[in-house]
Amino acid sequence: MASEHWADTTAEKIIREKGGKELYTCASGITPSGTVHIGNFREIISVDLVVRALRDMGKKVRFIYSWDDYDVFRKVPQNMPKQEELEQYLRFPITMVPDPWGRDESYARHHERDVETVLPLVGIMPEYLYQAENYRVSKYAGGIRRALECREELKTILDKFRDEEHKIQGEWWPISVFCDQCGRDDTGIDGWDGEWGVSYHCACGHRETVDLRTARGVKLLWRVDWPMRWEYEKVDFEPAGKDHHSHGGSFDTARHVCKDVYNWDAPVSFRYDFIGIKGSAGKMSSSSGKVINLEDLLRVYTPEVVRYLFAGTRPNTEFTISFDLDVIKIYEDYDRTERIAFKVERAKDEAAYKRERRIYELSQPGGVSETMPFQVPFRHLCSLVQIAGGDSARVIAALEKDAGSFSAEQRRRLEERCSCAAYWAAECAPDEFRFRLRGEGERAGLSNSEAEGVRLLREKVVSVIESFADDKSCAEAIYHAAGLAGLEPRTLFRAAYQALIGKDQGPRLANFLRTIGRERLMGILREY
Repeated sequence: MASEHWADTTAEKIIREKGGKELYTCASGITPSGTVHIGNFREIISVDLVVRALRDMGKKVRFIYSWDDYDVFRKVPQNMPKQEELEQYLRFPITMVPDPWGRDESYARHHERDVETVLPLVGIMPEYLYQAENYRVSKYAGGIRRALECREELKTILDKFRDEEHKIQGEWWPISVFCDQCGRDDTGIDGWDGEWGVSYHCACGHRETVDLRTARGVKLLWRVDWPMRWEYEKVDFEPAGKDHHSHGGSFDTARHVCKDVYNWDAPVSFRYDFIGIKGSAGKMSSSSGKVINLEDLLRVYTPEVVRYLFAGTRPNTEFTISFDLDVIKIYEDYDRTERIAFKVERAKDEAAYKRERRIYELSQPGGVSETMPFQVPFRHLCSLVQIAGGDSARVIAALEKDAGSFSAEQRRRLEERCSCAAYWAAECAPDEFRFRLRGEGERAGLSNSEAEGVRLLREKVVSVIESFADDKSCAEAIYHAAGLAGLEPRTLFRAAYQALIGKDQGPRLANFLRTIGRERLMGILREY
C-alpha cells in the first residue's frame, strides 16, 4: 500500500521494530475518574487508526482498552452531581464509589458504559480490560512480586530523571494497598516476607498480612503498573499524551522498567497533542467544569466527519474542535475529500489523490461504500432543516423529489447529517444564522412602502417562483420588483426578511425563496 498517512507509517514501524508476529497487540486506556472527554478520545481513535492500518496490511491485531478503575478516587470533578456524597468516598478505588446518577453499579462503571455505548457509532470496538477485576483476582501477583524483588532497582530507575529535591527518600515500596477493613488506601507497608506475604497497616487501625496470590487490595504504583501490563499483555503499540511523553515523564521511566525489570521491550509509541474547543457548544458547556465528550461531538458532526477530524490531522499537532461557523467549512472540507476519493473532483496530482483517498478510507466507520454518498452542503442543509422546523423526514422527502429515491445507506447518512444540522443551527450557530419561518397570519411591522414592496415581491416573484431556472434569474426578478416598488434593493431585502423570519438579514434571498417554495411563501405573504 503506497501511503504517506501517519497511521500507515506507524503500522510499518511496528512491523519493522517488533518483527513478523502472528498477532500484534495495540493498547489504550484511561482512569474513569470523570467524564471521558474528546482529549481522551484522541488516544482511542489514534490507536484505532493504526489498528486499521495494520489490518489493511493483512496483519492480525488485538486492540485492548484498559479501564484503570482500580485507581484511587482523589478528587470530585465539578460537573458531578451529589458532591458531598461523593466526597465521602475519596481515597476509595473508583470502582467502589457509588454512581451518583443511580444508573450503574458504580461511579466507574457509569463512565465506562457511557464510552462503551458510543464508541461503536464511530466504528471503534476494542476489547475492554477492567483493572479492578484483574487486580482483585490476583492476575498480576507475579508482576507484583517481581516489582518487590526489584524495588531497589525500580527506585534507581524512577530517580534517574529527578533532581535531588524530588528523589525518593527513605524506605519505599512499589505497591499500595486498599484496606480490607475500610476500603481506603490510607495504608502503609510494614514488610514483605520475600515470597508472597505483604504486611500493612491502615489509618483506621486495621493491620494484616496478605498473600499476593489471593489478596484483593494490593496494586502497583502507576509508573510500575503500566510497564508491568505492557509485558503481561505483550503490547506492541501504545501512544501517550505530551505530558506522559515529556522528558523524564512516565513513558521514559516505564520504558526502563519494562526492559530492565520485566524483560520486555516497551511498545512503539508516539506523542499526541492536546485538543482545544472553539466556539460555544450550546448547553453542553458550562463554567461548572463540564467538558466536551464524544456524544456531544456527535450532536454536531456525523460519525465519518468525527473520524475525519482525527484521520486528517497528525497526532502530534494541536488542533481545535469547533462548534462555531467553522463547522460549515469542516463539512465542506470533508465533502471535498469525499468527491476526490470517488474521483468526482480531480485532485491536483496523484499523490494528493492517494492522500485524500486514504484519509477518506480511515474516516469511514464501517468501510467505504461502493457508490458515492448523496451530498448536501451543510450550510444549505441548515437552511432546509430550519425551513422544515427540524423535521428531517420532510427535508429528505424534498431532496428525494429532486434527486430521485435514495438507497437505505444514503437515507441513513442524510438523516444523521440532518440531525446534526438541526442541532447545530439551534444550539451552536450564531444568532444571525438562526431563523424561524413566520406562520400564516403573522404580519411584520412594515411601512406602507415596504409592505407594497413585499406585495409586489409576492405577485411578481413568488407566484411564479417555480419558473426560475436558477438563483440568478430569480435574483434578477427580485431586483425588478424593487424597482417597480420604487425601493432600494436592500430595503426590499430587509422587508422580505422581516416578513418571512422577523429579521433584517437571512440566507441569500433568491435561493431562500426557491427553497421554501411557492405554496408556503404565498401563505406567509398573503397578509400583504
